[in-house]
Amino acid sequence: MNGKFEQNKLLRIIVGLLAAGMLLSGLVMTASAEPTTEVTVYVIDENGSSVSEKTVDYEWMEENLPVYGDGVTHYFHQGPVFSDDREIRWDLNETANFKDRGAVRGTAVRDLCDMAGGMQSGDDLMISASDGYNVVFDYENVYEATERQGEIVLCWYNGEEAAKGERQGTGYPPDYYNGMRLIFFADNSTNEEGLHVFGNTDMRVSFPEERIHLFDNLYPSTGGYNVKWVDSITVFKGGYEGGYEVPSKSLAAEKSMNTSAEVPAEKSGSGFILLSVLISLGVAAFAAMSGKERK
Repeated sequence: MNGKFEQNKLLRIIVGLLAAGMLLSGLVMTASAEPTTEVTVYVIDENGSSVSEKTVDYEWMEENLPVYGDGVTHYFHQGPVFSDDREIRWDLNETANFKDRGAVRGTAVRDLCDMAGGMQSGDDLMISASDGYNVVFDYENVYEATERQGEIVLCWYNGEEAAKGERQGTGYPPDYYNGMRLIFFADNSTNEEGLHVFGNTDMRVSFPEERIHLFDNLYPSTGGYNVKWVDSITVFKGGYEGGYEVPSKSLAAEKSMNTSAEVPAEKSGSGFILLSVLISLGVAAFAAMSGKERK
């Protein structure tokens, strides 16, 4: 009888440990996925050494650098258009799967680069998020953007919620809970509704082939450039040659590999490790108690 009582007590302890582990796992996973309020701009030379570093918050940006957006005009990106026809996937007339990113305001990425010395032709720029996701751009797309592409803007304010789709939050971070977010301020010249959409065909005519973002390595999608929770901007002098923390899919990749799914933002594995340890300890303790009871 006493052994049965001890067994039940142990079971309750194990259940409690598992519940605590699941809670901690969730907390660890979401800790890195929070709105950001400041960004650090780095410059890395050809030898891999950091030669410049500057950190500013959104308040400083708003007060000291040109502000893009009026807090009323909405800006859109485009998601994948699912079709077996490769040309239809580009959606020439911008008719499908718009992503409303809100009535945002922000700072041009090139202005932030200039704080740390700027870029030159041949340099690459990496925009990274606190969860590990990143995208890389050539000098020309940062400093010589076409009107169809629009200025690449780090947005730190949203004046109005998206009409549909993903909620963005309004105001400044943390109330703008997807901020700070990378958004392209494309013109409305190619959209029949007069919307400011950075569409998949806009990307096709504005970006080099190797920088074109593909969902599932098959479907063009400018939504892949909407990095949220941006916390760093890195200029690589002479170009970027390293690996990506979370690879951006590109048109070049499609030619050699068509099996990889789009990689989601990375989450910390610490929570899962903790949960696994707790489960293992609980199972071992229960097994030991059961063996003792049988004896």
